[in-house]
Amino acid sequence: METEQFFRWIFVLVLAASLTVSASFRRRARVTGGTIARTEEGRGMLFLRLLFALPLWFSFLGYGLNPNWLSWSQVALPVWLRWVGVGLGLVCVPMLWWVFVSIGSNISETVLTKESHELVTYGPYRWVRHPLYGVALLLLAGCSLMAANWFMGLMTVLSGGMIVWFVIPREEAALIARFGEEYKRYRERVGMLFPKIG
Repeated sequence: METEQFFRWIFVLVLAASLTVSASFRRRARVTGGTIARTEEGRGMLFLRLLFALPLWFSFLGYGLNPNWLSWSQVALPVWLRWVGVGLGLVCVPMLWWVFVSIGSNISETVLTKESHELVTYGPYRWVRHPLYGVALLLLAGCSLMAANWFMGLMTVLSGGMIVWFVIPREEAALIARFGEEYKRYRERVGMLFPKIG
């Protein structure tokens, strides 16, 4: 039982640190760069976000508050695999900070671009077009392993699919509309969620 408590406290620490980093940078970006209302994305995107985000975040918050609420989806994982989750989670927090420092006031809660939007190609954006999504998915995967919970893992995979098939194409269409050939060239040489090899 002590092992379970340890993994739960690391889970809570990683999740709290990540949410704190995200919230502080997003708040700062709203002040300096403004916001775009989610309604401007359309009802379809709002529906997809609710369909995937609510179960995902309720499961993560539920586990953090009371792991017994999710005992129905717990799976017996080897302890070494849960330690891999701890490592992933701990590495993702500073990576998340790096992403937010690099993107600055360009961060948006929507797939649309702000009026003052700039194309960021330095920091992690030098190697990955959407490092925030990539780091977030690694973080969620790490937390799912820490919690040894198949439902969290499933929601992470489904959310990753939604990001790749629905969110990123709309976001990139907005970026192409704004930056044209410059973004197309950037897209050709830089990986989507993870660096290109070769």
